[in-house]
Amino acid sequence: MRIRATTRLLAVIGDPVGHSLSPAMHNAAITALGLDAAFLALRASRETFPDLARSLVSAGAALNVTVPHKRAAAALLDRPSELVRRTGACNALWPGVAGIEGDNTDVPAVAREAAALLRGRPVRRALVLGSGGSARAVAVAVADTWPGAEVAVVSRDPGRAEAFVSWAREAGVGCRVWGAGETGTADLVVNATPLGLEPDDPPAADAALLARVAPAAVLDLVYARGGTKLVSLARDAGVRAADGRGVLVAQGAASFEHFFGVRAPEEIMRAAVEDALRP
Repeated sequence: MRIRATTRLLAVIGDPVGHSLSPAMHNAAITALGLDAAFLALRASRETFPDLARSLVSAGAALNVTVPHKRAAAALLDRPSELVRRTGACNALWPGVAGIEGDNTDVPAVAREAAALLRGRPVRRALVLGSGGSARAVAVAVADTWPGAEVAVVSRDPGRAEAFVSWAREAGVGCRVWGAGETGTADLVVNATPLGLEPDDPPAADAALLARVAPAAVLDLVYARGGTKLVSLARDAGVRAADGRGVLVAQGAASFEHFFGVRAPEEIMRAAVEDALRP
């Protein structure tokens, strides 16, 4: 890849962001299509993110956004998509005629990957671990894909859990807080927390919780070389499970098409991710 004065900058912004495979995935696609662009990873605190994102987009850059900035990114948009309006979260933004435009490409990505894991089984209840921007995307994906499904949210912060339920109900998502020690089944469990990004992190859900809810499928939005601890626990229990690499590729391909206005070479992007995650 050659960097020229004309090279367009793209980046993923988060904190942490050193784990991100978005640069490898997008740069593989850029190279395959012969585009004059380069994709980087940039770390920004909650305080510095808004000014950094505005400055980059005003200079022509396009951005993906990861934890913890997805809700802050939504507030920057002059022209949000319908999914951004519903979720209040944005993971892709770019310069447009009307100013800063953006979308939530996580929603269709989660819906696609969850449906593939479930293999046609409907969702009556989904247990969502987390209450941030990614969890909002999961909740909307579940509600849109399986109308009438209940979303039960698990959060270490009771105040955030209640705020999530209030948001969800306004967004047309049937939602409630899942109580500590509660019994009952769930067809789908999704980890939308950052737990698993660090090697010493515990799994986002323990074996006891998985045994109680007896899910048909577990989707961990975190990805890691060799898979995550949560995926291992689920598979050990005989549950179909996947980490976040499929969601990463699907949302990345949708973002790429927004950024460049051309069809994304999704299989090339997938191969780059799989190569980077190979044990």
